[in-house]
Amino acid sequence: MTILAQSNDENLSQILARYDHNPANLLQILREVQESQSFIEADSINYLSQQLGISRADIEGVAGFYSFLHLQPQGEYRVLFSDNITDRMLGSQLLMEQMCQQLWLQPGKVSEDGLVSINTTSCTGMCDQGPAMLANGRAITRLSHQRVQEIGQLIRNRTPVADWPADFFQVEDQIHRSGPLLDNQLTAGDVLRQGLLLGSKAIVDVIKESGLRGRGGAGFSTGLKWEACRNAQGDARTVVCNADEGEPGTFKDRVLLTRQADLVFEGMTLCALAVGAQQGFLYLRGEYRYLLEPLQDVLQRRRERNLLGNNILNQPGFNFDIAIHLGAGAYICGEESALIESLEGKRGVPRNRPPFPVTHGYLQQPTALDNVETFCSAALAIQLGDENFRAIGTEKSSGSKLISVSGDCPRPGIYEYPFGVSVKQVLQDCGAVNTRAVQISGPSGMCIAENEFHRKLGFEDLPTAGAFMIFDDSRDMFGVALNFVHFFAHESCGFCTPCRVGTSMLKQTMDKIAAGHGTRHDLNEIEHLDQVLQISSHCGLGRTACNPVLHTLKHFRPAYENRLKSLDFEPAFDLDGALARARQMTGRDDAGAHLKSEGI
Repeated sequence: MTILAQSNDENLSQILARYDHNPANLLQILREVQESQSFIEADSINYLSQQLGISRADIEGVAGFYSFLHLQPQGEYRVLFSDNITDRMLGSQLLMEQMCQQLWLQPGKVSEDGLVSINTTSCTGMCDQGPAMLANGRAITRLSHQRVQEIGQLIRNRTPVADWPADFFQVEDQIHRSGPLLDNQLTAGDVLRQGLLLGSKAIVDVIKESGLRGRGGAGFSTGLKWEACRNAQGDARTVVCNADEGEPGTFKDRVLLTRQADLVFEGMTLCALAVGAQQGFLYLRGEYRYLLEPLQDVLQRRRERNLLGNNILNQPGFNFDIAIHLGAGAYICGEESALIESLEGKRGVPRNRPPFPVTHGYLQQPTALDNVETFCSAALAIQLGDENFRAIGTEKSSGSKLISVSGDCPRPGIYEYPFGVSVKQVLQDCGAVNTRAVQISGPSGMCIAENEFHRKLGFEDLPTAGAFMIFDDSRDMFGVALNFVHFFAHESCGFCTPCRVGTSMLKQTMDKIAAGHGTRHDLNEIEHLDQVLQISSHCGLGRTACNPVLHTLKHFRPAYENRLKSLDFEPAFDLDGALARARQMTGRDDAGAHLKSEGI
């Protein structure tokens, strides 16, 4: 064995030891291997296969599923420009072209000297301070032509990313309106002390009476979920916090994890007390890699204060700890069962349901899974009491809601409101003018036009996971829908045929319309495709993939019809155009006229 190979094996051995040689930690192991090697080498896969008892094919299958993991060299510098619609509106495409020209390479390629690769990623979670990019996994915000020029020079000089100017990596919270969550001055441990006085059953009762519903958009009763998990049959229970907010336009969890990390972990530990769990995970999206060490510091501080670990707050048998698992660029892992699969070291493919995670979640044991904002709200409900919490918001939507505002407004950022705030009020507060449309809850949500701005955010009217994307009257809403359609086609996990093929067909149809070859027949086919996807898709991604097109068609149909030809049908492939050069070379130009006369 060479010295280099021995050194690599020692490094891999240390990584495996940190994760207890547990195959369920495969994704985290692969992530750390890549961080140490820049890509996952074949020899490393062989070593991991031997040590973990997992086949090479399975390891490669997991690595190939996540867009941030690579089995081939991607360069010393891996640059990913955010391709979210709001970043595009701020000029991200031109900035990427500028860097590609400066470094002499094409998007999606690795430079000939192996120095750098440049590509796009769906969304970096920095929609309020774009254009943004990731450089070797680290977020860089507020890109400009000057900043891109400077970054290109740093890459040419082979300056380590750790030595780049600190202001490149500055991520701001941008809170413009706060409320009971963001202003919370909770002392760490106070809610847990209240919870210990109440007891596990009473905690669940308070959460149920508070009316708290999940903040991920679906709005299921949090109290009922915790109760079902507590009552489920199983040997061990787990609490999971979903911090994989991959929906373009959403970044509220990023701010909560920065501003109120203790509140998040307090809510998770409270849940553990209520359901009887001893193990917890925070699943953090890969784009938030920069938050990993600060969050680990918060967890360690809580352990030192006896707020995590064994006999929490000196309560015998109250044992609970939290580990952070980092995602690796897979939007589908925001779906709860796909997230659990990823936690188990597998490809993030959604499970068949039922059974649901509350009875068969992590390692097929009862699991309480909620998102960042839900756990914060649960801690607040115990802190305030059910009546005081229910007094905030509306009858069917109690509490407050964080809104991630981005797009055409002078004050993008985070706004916290009691449920029931109107779209018009949010637009006024962020300074938006001449607004044509608002996309509520990201691409999978709802696009509303000016005549609906009186509507209110809440489960009674406009349920939302938090995204609030604004488009003024200068925007082409067909172009917006086109970007969203490309997003869904790219992020489909490929597990089920209806979604894998359907999102691709939808993308091809929209591209055909964009190229000027669309007809009314194509618009009708999109409506038919939506019906197929609604019935047969394995998970919500496929069922919502057509939403951007159908909603913009409803409100902004001229944006589509102005691109259509008058024919009832036109093929996407132009046979005459494809044969034109061949005819010229063979002197048979008259053949083109013949083809046209035959209607071919």
